[in-house]
Amino acid sequence: MTDGARPATAPGDSPREAATHCPYCALQCGMTLRETGGRVEVLPRDFPTNRGGLCQKGWTAAELLDHPDRLTTPLVRDAGTGQLRPASWAEAMERVAGGVRAVQDRHGRDAVAVFGGGGLTNEKAYALGKFARVALRTRHVDYNGRWCMSSAAAAGNRAFGVDRGLPFPLADLGRARTLLMVGANPAETMPPLMRHVADQQAAGGTLIVVDPRATATARQADLHLQPVPGTDLALANALLHIALTEGYVDRAYVAERTTGFDEVRRTVAGYWPAEVERLTGVPVADLEATARALATAGGAIILTARGAEQHAKGVDTVTAFINLALALGLPGRPGSGYGCLTGQGNGQGGREHGQKADQLPGYRSITDPAARAHVAGVWGVSTDELPGPGVPAYQLLDSLGTPAGPKALLVFGSNPVVSAPRATRVEGRLRDLDLLVVADLVRSETAELADVVLPTAQWAEEDGTMTNLEGRVLRRRAVRTPPPGVRTDLAIIADLADRLGAKAGFGDDPAEVFGELRRASAGGVADYAGVSYDRIDATGGVFWPCPDPAAPDTPRLFADAFPTPDGRARFRAVDHRPAAEEVCAEYPLRLTTGRVLAQYQSGAQTRRVPALRRAAPRAFVELHPDLAARLGVGDGEDVRVTSRRGELRAPARLTPTIRPDTVFAPFHWGGAARANSVTNDAVDPVSGMPEFKICAVRVERAQP
Repeated sequence: MTDGARPATAPGDSPREAATHCPYCALQCGMTLRETGGRVEVLPRDFPTNRGGLCQKGWTAAELLDHPDRLTTPLVRDAGTGQLRPASWAEAMERVAGGVRAVQDRHGRDAVAVFGGGGLTNEKAYALGKFARVALRTRHVDYNGRWCMSSAAAAGNRAFGVDRGLPFPLADLGRARTLLMVGANPAETMPPLMRHVADQQAAGGTLIVVDPRATATARQADLHLQPVPGTDLALANALLHIALTEGYVDRAYVAERTTGFDEVRRTVAGYWPAEVERLTGVPVADLEATARALATAGGAIILTARGAEQHAKGVDTVTAFINLALALGLPGRPGSGYGCLTGQGNGQGGREHGQKADQLPGYRSITDPAARAHVAGVWGVSTDELPGPGVPAYQLLDSLGTPAGPKALLVFGSNPVVSAPRATRVEGRLRDLDLLVVADLVRSETAELADVVLPTAQWAEEDGTMTNLEGRVLRRRAVRTPPPGVRTDLAIIADLADRLGAKAGFGDDPAEVFGELRRASAGGVADYAGVSYDRIDATGGVFWPCPDPAAPDTPRLFADAFPTPDGRARFRAVDHRPAAEEVCAEYPLRLTTGRVLAQYQSGAQTRRVPALRRAAPRAFVELHPDLAARLGVGDGEDVRVTSRRGELRAPARLTPTIRPDTVFAPFHWGGAARANSVTNDAVDPVSGMPEFKICAVRVERAQP
């Protein structure tokens, strides 16, 4: 293993092009990269999800490839100065391997943990999960996808027997006569998707948006429901109540294709629209109009996203909307159904192949003896050598450095200092570790705390696959090699595994890793056995499950049956319950968080792109003008938002598009403006999803 890679295309070489996909969200827009004279530019590419369109983040993605902040050499923390200094790969890797061995010798296998990311390719997610369980033999592996789609995943599994964000192609959105979006703002989070929404509205369809803010998406809606944050579950039950009383339920579908409806019917009988109006603030007339539009349109799709899911009752909230979809007979019909808008680039594939605490490749349960035997056979280890399930992401982070928790952490593709809830506490836990290793392309806020920082390749410099929000497996292609001094994540994992004496093979060739992934996933829920690089190249993408190379893939699920033991979908009765933290005299306002158009996730990359920084230069706190007047705060003045866990400070942005009892802050910034210093670390008991979307706060003018 050398310290560098082959040089990129030299000036004067012929242009090189690669058909690939955007490095950001789960829409995975198609793009073409062209390198000429060492410079890479982004060109449009017609692809079913984006049809040639890109958002500003996609157009500027190549600017990070040669950014001055890019890491091109490993860094290690100097024992004398306490500062990070450049080091050779040999020194850095031995520091990691030696530190891991020392911690495990002293505290046991589970004293080392791995934290991954929803932006890693399928190959890297697979290799990371295998590395944790075979090279480290630790049960402690999880990833930041817990912040993304875990509640919708859990709800989908228990209702349908499978978790695939959209169980139908994205183009179905344009065919829906009614489209209900709950807690979703794709006009800012994935703008090219709105082309499909425009098709839907141009054909006479109705768009209904549920959101406490009048977002860019809500402003395009035919009907905007603006509930109190944390009351979506009650709203969904009220819609089903109305469907029952008005005779909208598809009783033949319910009888033939589902179980458990009677208990749900009894539960929602108590959700009288007038009572739900008092709870949610949504007028009865709007509830009735929504139920009518969903039931009588002749085709409807219900979509949830983070606004509905990032709650301590997120699984039950999604379940309530799935109940509504099932009662109306929507799933399995073209132009109809329930789906979830995945956020991270590989949020779908990233959890299917082993970096989730309780799963093995193919979306297999790590507690299933047959699943363990199959995967152990592929990996060449005994079943007894595989550890058991670990703990969800926040529980893992909150245990770091404690007597019972891990003493070392390896982070790939994540920046939890900014992205985790109760981030001040998490930052403290990271500082308590004996060893923190971060693989990243820039010095993120988490990398700044590390003992070892390993520079990694970017998306345009390595091959691999991603699985987008439709469950379509895509090819990511390199247009250039990494700069000298930079390695791919696969190479880093393989080197560490070798230094730690792993018996099973670890390779740095993505095609070979994907071949092993196919074998490991074979027979699982997320079966990729019939997917190959050649097949993706020939078709533009392959929908899982795809167990047979010679048979068709599965763009649309549930047409004839659900993948449950009896083939039926399962209703589940769920009741509204208050947020984990309610407002009070000391903290009288609700804070909700989210994204803005020009930034992405923790912002470690997008905040470094000049055009994006100009478009969204700093954090802000969104206040209704009436609230601002009561507080004596003017537009642009700094405010302090305080919760029981911490505070953030940022300029006020006055807008009538938010409820007067609610404030909003984007979560892309660190430092004093870090929104997650304030957010609640209460988690959903099923999914482990933290309650990012609501906590009780007070707001006041900040002192100079």
